[in-house]
Amino acid sequence: QVQLVESGGGFVHSGDYLKLSCVASGGTFSMGAMGWFRQAPGKDREFVAAIRWIEANKSYADSVKGRFAISRDRAKNTVYLDLNSLKPEDTAVYYCAHSQKRPILSNMSSRQAYESWGQGTQVTVSS
Repeated sequence: QVQLVESGGGFVHSGDYLKLSCVASGGTFSMGAMGWFRQAPGKDREFVAAIRWIEANKSYADSVKGRFAISRDRAKNTVYLDLNSLKPEDTAVYYCAHSQKRPILSNMSSRQAYESWGQGTQVTVSS
């Protein structure tokens, strides 16, 4: 069982910056891809960004393109999400997700592509 631990959330103002981190651990496992999803109160969990581990192919939701950036440190089994120019509508719990398989590019935004999930970290953006 892969354990994922997110960190870096917080309370910020509109236009501010945050950096989220997620570390994967738990014995022997493969690194196919990691992603970030978010869930606002009363809404479904939605895709934010994902990265394939070896090739570093990246995928972003339209709502965050140009503002958020996903990256990974292979040696640390850690994925990062830089959140720039934050808006109140970015307020949500952000969840890290992990896939041991290498998803096809078109499937990277699907929740079903990931087997393991973190507990989430709260991001609150005030106007």
